[in-house]
Amino acid sequence: MLKDIENWYASWFDTPFYHILYKSRDDKEAGVFMKTLTSFLNLRPQAEILDLACGRGRHSIYLNKLDFIVTGVDLSSKSIAFAKVFETDTLTFEEHDMSKVYPKKFDAVFNLFTSFGYFENEEDNLNTIKSIKKELNEQGVGVIDFLNLEYVQKNLVATETKVIDEITFYIKRSIKNGYIYKEINFTHEAQDYVFTEKVKALSLNDFKSYFEKAGINLLFTFGDYQLNEYQPENSSRLILIFN
Repeated sequence: MLKDIENWYASWFDTPFYHILYKSRDDKEAGVFMKTLTSFLNLRPQAEILDLACGRGRHSIYLNKLDFIVTGVDLSSKSIAFAKVFETDTLTFEEHDMSKVYPKKFDAVFNLFTSFGYFENEEDNLNTIKSIKKELNEQGVGVIDFLNLEYVQKNLVATETKVIDEITFYIKRSIKNGYIYKEINFTHEAQDYVFTEKVKALSLNDFKSYFEKAGINLLFTFGDYQLNEYQPENSSRLILIFN
């Protein structure tokens, strides 16, 4: 079953295989990052946060446990259906396209774990930035947690095999035509599958260009989840804080 890579996220994220492949994500690291980030931002208790492209809501859930009022949104209907099990009076989930403005203002808008640069239409990437700007209240701050392109180029693992839940995933990675590709092949119940993740290869300067066009001020740039200084060749992440 070959999946078209255009709008790949709409199909891949809704499959059970996506969550199987990434089930080993470090939830403890995610929780520590949320605590470190919200402490740095000095967000007050009960501050309202929009978790943009929240997936199944793991960051939203941690943020809510830290006494914030959280709205998690994602394009994947199945991920949102899963996340809704965890809803409370101060934690809600909703289907939403992040390139469009969510009709509410927040103290902070978080876009985490490389949940940017998916769109085929370049204008939608800029529209996402513009939307974040409109979703922030007067004192609000935005955060984008993206991969560090220079680090990825330097440390790219071209091929990899992972066996998870008795499924063997064959993974190929490449950078071409301005995108980072991850092709994932596997067989399940005698059916062959191919999915391709495709993320725009964005550098710090690319984000600065988006920010300039959107009227956004870049406040801080960090290079990892401990919020250490960003080093272009050595930092594993590109974490941008802006308003």
